[in-house]
Amino acid sequence: MQDRNLALEVVRITEAAALASARLMGRGERKQADNVAVEAMRVAFDELDIRGTVVIGEGERDEAPMLYIGERVGAGWKQENSSSPKVDIAVDPLEGTNLCATGAPDAICVIAIADDGQFLNAPDTYMQKIAVGPEARGVIDLRESPTWNLQRIAKAKGKRIEDCTAVILERERHADLIAEVRQAGARIRLIGDGDVSGAVMTCNPDSGIDVLFGTGGAPEGVISAAALKCVGGELQARLRFRSPEEAARAKKMGVKDEDFIYSIEDLAAGHVMFAATGVTKGYLLDGVRFFGDGAKTESIVMRSKSGTVRVINSTHHFNTKPKYSWATGLES
Repeated sequence: MQDRNLALEVVRITEAAALASARLMGRGERKQADNVAVEAMRVAFDELDIRGTVVIGEGERDEAPMLYIGERVGAGWKQENSSSPKVDIAVDPLEGTNLCATGAPDAICVIAIADDGQFLNAPDTYMQKIAVGPEARGVIDLRESPTWNLQRIAKAKGKRIEDCTAVILERERHADLIAEVRQAGARIRLIGDGDVSGAVMTCNPDSGIDVLFGTGGAPEGVISAAALKCVGGELQARLRFRSPEEAARAKKMGVKDEDFIYSIEDLAAGHVMFAATGVTKGYLLDGVRFFGDGAKTESIVMRSKSGTVRVINSTHHFNTKPKYSWATGLES
């Protein structure tokens, strides 16, 4: 990846998606909110000087008309003899579609970038994960119990287990996990969607989150790994197939061992960049706030090469930025 800081350019893509989807916050239109976020990102990619290939996206080409796995994005593909950097793109145009549809906290628009071929081409299946921030790096083990991990995390952070907080997706499959974490004495924040934001929260002391436990989407695991790599956190994961068909498809994609424990380097190798913009107000980011002829957004931008984390608060004036008209429902 070229030395120029693409992350500061990429944040415009997540901002565009957030502005588009936030218009539908609380309106119960989950699919439409995702659709407008995808369209906003696709158009915004046209202004970015890269030759990007989507490796984590909205699905296969026959399932997703835009931002599908294998799609080429970026202005560089349209130039002859282009010197634009070739990069992998991992994207979740609207993480937390249900959160946006109901106006619940922590819906975000997310993108991660790596050098060409450096992201795991993750199958669309489940992935069991444990994620922690830098203070607990090196002490976790996905093969051990949640109680064992909580004891190690608490010791590493100089806390009691009772003072630790785990974030877990509220799903029926997590009933035993939730019961064990409660029995161990830790506090729990149950979330309806969005385990990327949950993983990133473990690296933000202000969030109060110490660990992410549970099983969520494998594509989100790759994006989470990119984010945690930027700030020195740790994520361990293993695939959990829901059917023989998923297992067969993963085998064709190169997955040899279902029980292989993936590290951050296995999921996101080399230098990576991560950007996210809040859609609804949450523990990680503030949501989009509309005013008169514009809106305000809050984004986080991270880069593994430098370890830099930037929080960007932007004010968008739609009457002076016609390119935002398609994202806001305004006339251009």
